[in-house]
Amino acid sequence: MSMKKRLQVLGARFQGKTKTLFSHSLTPNTYHLVPDSRGFTILLAALVASLVLTLGISVFSIAQKQVVLSSLGRSSQFAFYTADTAAECALYWDIRHDYFSSPSPGITPTCAGPDPLDIQVTEGVLGVLPYTMEFEFEPNGYCAHVSVRKSTVDPRTVIHADGFSTNCAEISISSRSLQRSVELNF
Repeated sequence: MSMKKRLQVLGARFQGKTKTLFSHSLTPNTYHLVPDSRGFTILLAALVASLVLTLGISVFSIAQKQVVLSSLGRSSQFAFYTADTAAECALYWDIRHDYFSSPSPGITPTCAGPDPLDIQVTEGVLGVLPYTMEFEFEPNGYCAHVSVRKSTVDPRTVIHADGFSTNCAEISISSRSLQRSVELNF
């Protein structure tokens, strides 16, 4: 018998056995290997999804807190710079022009813009020590409140400036308004 013929006969025999084995392996009772493992994939997928969701929420919460802290730091800086600007303005008018010591100053002071300052005597009488003068202005849109106290004892002059991270109209209504203070004594 030739090799080709042998292969055909062998193939036919093998093919017949395959059909027989194949038909026996697809009976309804043999294709369920482990009946208790149904639903395991869904359970595993739900577990992985919940872990990933928890991790995502945690990362989002941390990022949100970092943004709030960053914003508070920025607002604090603006409030401090506003207080420093206000204190320097009062110091300039007191040292250069002796404005807060004179009972009748002849000039109108301005700070950080063309608008004149509205300076009021809040304690005592101007020219009779001790007395306190106050004014408020808004450099770069942030509120500054300044008080200048003159007295006969050291320190003879106390300049106290409060800077805010909002404008003057929003200080009492803003929940995120920050205040920083600067005080100069000489």
